[in-house]
Amino acid sequence: MEENIVKAIQDEYPDDFAWCYGCGRLNEKGHHIRTGWQGEHTVTIYTPEPEHTALPGFVYGGVIASLIDCHGTGSAALALHRKNGHEPGDGAEPPRFVTASLKVDFLKPTPHGVPLKAVGTVEEIHPKKWKVDVEVVANGTVCARGEVVAVVMPGTFLKKD
Repeated sequence: MEENIVKAIQDEYPDDFAWCYGCGRLNEKGHHIRTGWQGEHTVTIYTPEPEHTALPGFVYGGVIASLIDCHGTGSAALALHRKNGHEPGDGAEPPRFVTASLKVDFLKPTPHGVPLKAVGTVEEIHPKKWKVDVEVVANGTVCARGEVVAVVMPGTFLKKD
């Protein structure tokens, strides 16, 4: 899998919102999950690190859940950004989302040492609430499915000094 996300929504988040362990570009120890469009679906390509092991040869389930979680909130941000007439890279600040609900089904053991591809299908269920169905694929096999309900981040999430 030689895919690459060129314009990710997470690259557009302002610095105050770029610290998430899963997708924050400023969190040097984080996963740096990046989500972009591929047709009408959203895509993230992520290769787990050696320490993300459950058993030798297999990815730890918490990493898969993190991938689904951040892919889901990033997908919701992409969808609302597009609905508002924007795309990543056009200079407009995108909306930020937080997770209201996360459901993960592990279908098959996820092999370690290969890129994982998260593919999202986004559905608006309220002006401030979006549902994202996610499949995590490794070597062409769907290993996990998830559902993220994401809500527009409340203004109270910013730390006030």
